[in-house]
Amino acid sequence: MSWKNPWYNPQLSHHLPDGFRNTEPSERQPGDLKRWRQERKAQHLPQPPGEGYSAFIKRWWQQADLSGTDDRVWWLGHATLLLRLNGYILLTDPVFSRRASPVSFAGPSRQTEVPLALKQLPRLDAVFISHNHYDHLDSKTVRRLFKRFPNVHFFVPLGLKRWFSQRGIEQVTELDWWQSFNWSGMVFTPVPARHWSMRTFWDRNRSLWCGWVIEHGSLRFWFSGDSGYTESLAEIARRLGPFDMAALPIGAYEPRWFMGDHHMDPQQAVTLWQAIGKPTTIPIHWGVFELADESLDKPPLELRKALEAQGETDAAFSPLRIGQSLPLTKK
Repeated sequence: MSWKNPWYNPQLSHHLPDGFRNTEPSERQPGDLKRWRQERKAQHLPQPPGEGYSAFIKRWWQQADLSGTDDRVWWLGHATLLLRLNGYILLTDPVFSRRASPVSFAGPSRQTEVPLALKQLPRLDAVFISHNHYDHLDSKTVRRLFKRFPNVHFFVPLGLKRWFSQRGIEQVTELDWWQSFNWSGMVFTPVPARHWSMRTFWDRNRSLWCGWVIEHGSLRFWFSGDSGYTESLAEIARRLGPFDMAALPIGAYEPRWFMGDHHMDPQQAVTLWQAIGKPTTIPIHWGVFELADESLDKPPLELRKALEAQGETDAAFSPLRIGQSLPLTKK
């Protein structure tokens, strides 16, 4: 008997009777995955950073410093952000483990360390999950966070609450795109992303994927999650903006013919950044795991070139070091 989507709403274009979908057609063709894997192996990709891993870490990593009490956001690597907002501590897609994988002995491994030990977190109030891929939803990290902070509240897209319930975690709010939730003086809204979900061979696209908009007073922050580029993403800023700050992905994009459906490249990230009004933006989804064919150091180099090609400076869209922070302030 086939699985039926219990949230199915025929009036919503991203809903299907048996799951969820992107509103844009896929550009991938049958056999593309096999072709990419063959080419990747033949070309020995990805290559190390240009000056080696040690030099990359020296250039792009620092220990996170949580001192102070101001509203602030730290990039902890890949898609993990720590926000200190209105006295609360929030995390996005926390991954503190050695691998982004269902097993401890295989799968993408960290090339850069977590800049903050989990035990160094002074408190944790809420966690936002964008989707169920292993580099965004890490079971070991979730279990450790819940054990240390049993009152933490998880915010997830449709279809993921059950995953948490199976692990004894009940403070979970599950939402569809554009459904806002008021929590402790803040408003959280999951928003569209162009991506997909899959955690086993049997659950492809049975749970939704999303970004998150976080509002406190007049301040608005957009965490895009993991997404390919589409012009329709600018609708998020039109509906919930203008944004004071954002976090947009710039990595895991090569080869573009294969990755483009679900990961935007730096050039596309710049186009989107311009379309949403050029807020202060943290480039994410790079620097930790080698998920695609580009080297770890290529995304920030390509971002700088993309900005220059558009006549832009990197003042508002500049790569942070892993562990670095910025004040979370109005534009």
